[in-house]
Amino acid sequence: MTAHTPEPAPRPTAGQDRPQITELRLSAFAGHRGTVLPLGALTLITGPSGSGKSSAMTAYEALARLGAGAELVDVFDDPSACVPERARADGQRRRGFRIGCTVEGPAGTVRLDLAVQAEPELRVVGERLTRGSLVLLETALRDPGRRMVQAAWHTAGAAPVTRAPMPDDRLGTALVPLRVAGKTDGQRLVLAAAEQVVVALRSAFPCDPRPSRMRAPVPAGLIGAGRLLSGCDNLAEVLWRTRSECAGRHALLVSAVRDGCAGPVADVFSEEAEDGSVQAFVDRGDGVRTPLTRLGDGELRYLALALVLLTGPGVLAVDPVAEVPQAYQTLTVLADGLDRRLDARQTRALGELAALTCARGHIRLVGAVRDADWAADAAGASVVDLGL
Repeated sequence: MTAHTPEPAPRPTAGQDRPQITELRLSAFAGHRGTVLPLGALTLITGPSGSGKSSAMTAYEALARLGAGAELVDVFDDPSACVPERARADGQRRRGFRIGCTVEGPAGTVRLDLAVQAEPELRVVGERLTRGSLVLLETALRDPGRRMVQAAWHTAGAAPVTRAPMPDDRLGTALVPLRVAGKTDGQRLVLAAAEQVVVALRSAFPCDPRPSRMRAPVPAGLIGAGRLLSGCDNLAEVLWRTRSECAGRHALLVSAVRDGCAGPVADVFSEEAEDGSVQAFVDRGDGVRTPLTRLGDGELRYLALALVLLTGPGVLAVDPVAEVPQAYQTLTVLADGLDRRLDARQTRALGELAALTCARGHIRLVGAVRDADWAADAAGASVVDLGL
């Protein structure tokens, strides 16, 4: 790292933008080489089978979990699958992958780049946190025999940088608040940039509704404690909560379900059975109630995704940064197979709902889809075609 003139750390104000990931970089990851994905409020990733849609979503989710402090071994259960297929091992039989992102926010444009060794053992071998030409944090593997990396961060005090070891199984940026004192302008800039990246990464909710599990009655209060799980297994339990807590949003949900499910829809609700389990129903408005067990897979996925788009961190099982007010955070929903099992009508209705919700700044959505032709009808949607 080189010395730079001290820069004052920016101070966030209520009028400044919330931290948001605006770019995902897959420098060398699975089938990707030098792939750059621009991300907006509503981003649809499309392309033919095998083009890397799912692996792009996997990389984003991995960064999110690392930003929350997870260890590499818990994030990458099959790290070799993340290594580009034709990547050659070096003299020590080492192979790895590289991913990164750009985060816009109060600290400006901040880039995070991460190099991970997957073979013969999983570990971080390099990380860079930068703002413009200024390197704020840099780590490197100096001694392969030690389970540590050497870290250096911008100080701009009596010494231009501070050096110390960090563990090689976690994201260094997420550890910065525990290591940097914040006594100089340079240190405060490092803290502000790291916080911006961590807030943006942690404010993510991977969502892939599983109809087979959504049909089963849910033990009241035992599965998600009222917070929707990523697979939406406890949908009935969450409907119980949202219907009683927010009549306005529930009315919007009913309207959305009406657009995407067959037959009349007067209400969607849950009720408790004698054994304490909770089951959800669609009220047809004429005394007929249809249990969710009878809905098709596409209808169940549509209902679950609509619920996700109309709720937020207080309802979804996410782990936002508790010490940062929600006014400074934006939830990003990650939906691999967003249009899976949906028919054309459901896909259009869900796209319109997503466009409306994202335009309000309520959430951001990154979804992988088979066909993005319908995106022309979704205002503000941007399409990233991996097949081009």
